[in-house]
Amino acid sequence: MLQLSPVIAGCMKWGQWGVNYSTAQYLQLIEDCLTNKITSFDHADIYGDYTVEEEFGAALKQKPHLRQQMQLITKCGIRRLTPNRPAHTIHSYDTSRKHIITSAERSLKNLNTDFIDLLLIHRPDPLMDPHEIAEAFDQLKKEGKVLHFGVSNFTPSQMEMMTRVWKVEFNQLEVSVIHLDPFHDGTLDKCIEYAIRPMSWGPLGSGKLHADEPDERGKRILAVAKILAVKYNATVDQVLLAFVFKHPSKIIPVIGSTKIERLKSAYDAAQIDIEREEWFMLWRASKGHEVP
Repeated sequence: MLQLSPVIAGCMKWGQWGVNYSTAQYLQLIEDCLTNKITSFDHADIYGDYTVEEEFGAALKQKPHLRQQMQLITKCGIRRLTPNRPAHTIHSYDTSRKHIITSAERSLKNLNTDFIDLLLIHRPDPLMDPHEIAEAFDQLKKEGKVLHFGVSNFTPSQMEMMTRVWKVEFNQLEVSVIHLDPFHDGTLDKCIEYAIRPMSWGPLGSGKLHADEPDERGKRILAVAKILAVKYNATVDQVLLAFVFKHPSKIIPVIGSTKIERLKSAYDAAQIDIEREEWFMLWRASKGHEVP
């Protein structure tokens, strides 16, 4: 199993979908992450309309020795409509063998690396053939271009389908105190059953809890989180991450912040072990009622 850092730096907003960092700023944040033991970086070919990987790679090219200190994760399988992809005529999914291999090879070039530590299928494709995906994975592994493989946003049945033809090591999915479905729809159960390590995108609720005017559900969650934050001498966000860390499937949060202070704070949250009843206090606040 690939060893990742306790939290993963999500790079989606480093470029034009977010703060639009310069090459120097990319490099500074990469180095700051590594200094603070955040060694895993999450990409997708489509981020920044197919530009973030290349921008990250340009920064890495300035100090190539940093590559040996990090784990690079990327995803493929979505075809976005953007001017720099004129061949795409409709927003769609493509998990064909050809597309997976072509995407991975382009990511290798853009990231300025000889290998990708972990490649994920970004979204379940209604037309996906698990055997064809496995063929692509097998070729990339034999050629040393990708070391580990996983999926993203896959349902329990889709994970089970893939595990019959290939060892799925990770599933990156939306899970937080706001998005509780994976806790009871079988997704995390399957992760435990098949030794698939879950990653959480949007582990802090994808900004919903920090809206200027949170809804009633958000107010309930924040009220409980603030009480626990005092007890654990922590921030509200650290308490919300502690909720995710508590699950026995060992969820790894992907932190989409572009600020090293927030990334470091998230890393430190891994040391907070809230009590079982406190976890259910947050669950109750989110659901609006007691467990059955």
